Amino acid sequence: MTHPATVDLDGRFFADPDELYQKLRLESPVVRVTTPIGLDAWMVTRYEDVRPALNDPRLSKSAARFAEILQQRSIPPDQRIPLADSVAGHMLNADPPDHTRLRKLVNRAFTVRAVARMRPRIEEIANRLADTMAAKGAGGASVDLIDEFAFPLPMTVICELLGVPDGEREDFRAWSNTLLAFAPQQERIAAAAAMRDFLTRLVTDKGANPGDDMLSAIVQASEDGDSLSPGEAISMAFLLLVAGHETTVNLIGNGVLALLRHPDQLAALRADPSLIPNAVEEFLRFDGPVNLATLRYTTEPVELGGTMIPAGEVVLVSLVSANRDPERYHEPTELDVTRDASGHVAFGHGIHHCLGAPLARLEGEIAFRALIERFPDLALAEEPQRLVWRQSMLIHGLTRLPVHL
Repeated sequence: MTHPATVDLDGRFFADPDELYQKLRLESPVVRVTTPIGLDAWMVTRYEDVRPALNDPRLSKSAARFAEILQQRSIPPDQRIPLADSVAGHMLNADPPDHTRLRKLVNRAFTVRAVARMRPRIEEIANRLADTMAAKGAGGASVDLIDEFAFPLPMTVICELLGVPDGEREDFRAWSNTLLAFAPQQERIAAAAAMRDFLTRLVTDKGANPGDDMLSAIVQASEDGDSLSPGEAISMAFLLLVAGHETTVNLIGNGVLALLRHPDQLAALRADPSLIPNAVEEFLRFDGPVNLATLRYTTEPVELGGTMIPAGEVVLVSLVSANRDPERYHEPTELDVTRDASGHVAFGHGIHHCLGAPLARLEGEIAFRALIERFPDLALAEEPQRLVWRQSMLIHGLTRLPVHL
């Protein structure tokens, strides 16, 4: 198979990754790319390669060697994520047996049964946010659905679950956005320092003054005689707070945009709200909240899509591309809320499949039901082409979504 020269992932890619992915799936499904920070990597785009790659033990996620890998890739120190050393010790950056131990300590809180018990409280939060949004949109004023609904819903839920005080939730959002984007280095350093201090204080307080919340339980946890070190507890708090809101924020934002651009599908949901849980799966497939899965690297030569990737190479696995692969889904660029979207990889696959997937699905279902029932005239307040997408390798979502109610 012939390959093009290395592909630069520039600003246009983040605004419309599907344009590049369609070309690559046909011509070069495993290709060398250069990221905006100058990281050379291999990107995997076809569903038939993406799914096994997500669960291939030869593609390591262990944080221990990443500094060495980045040094080998000639990434300047001033371009590396400044928070990495202090919060890298979570399960998303671990291989078995460490991953197994870390995941076991938090797994019970995110089972389908445990999450189902949260439904009344999530519905209460969604209805309250809808009330606030309705008041702000009175008289035809436009409202930013991200700020007023898509962000505060999952952020409130995860903060209540973990026992995070109200005061710093907006700050945490700003720090998270900065660290997950290609922000100027000084901004990332400041955000990293603030987040590190916040998480350290939070975990220390939970150890000294435990409450009836998940983070207190994690800090105090013991499973088969095992427990988290202070550094691991801080890393776990970071992962649960970031992943616990980012996925759902962008599931809601991307899903609402998709519905408003496909009024026939919105009408179908209004006519039959029982379709909403299935629609959530289609939103996840159609325009999912995570573009490229978190970094992996090869521990030995690995063949993917007919391409041999040498050992010690960084691999980017595209969830968004796999979910738009016409070899897996019929007419994948069409939104169809009645589609069987099972098998999508929006939450990953294998041992790193998103722990919080049941919670994100429930939040999504409640959010779309509230918006559809409450706002029959919901409409975009800005041309879709003018909407701005976040400049992030990981997150696929809008910076804002102005709507009329």
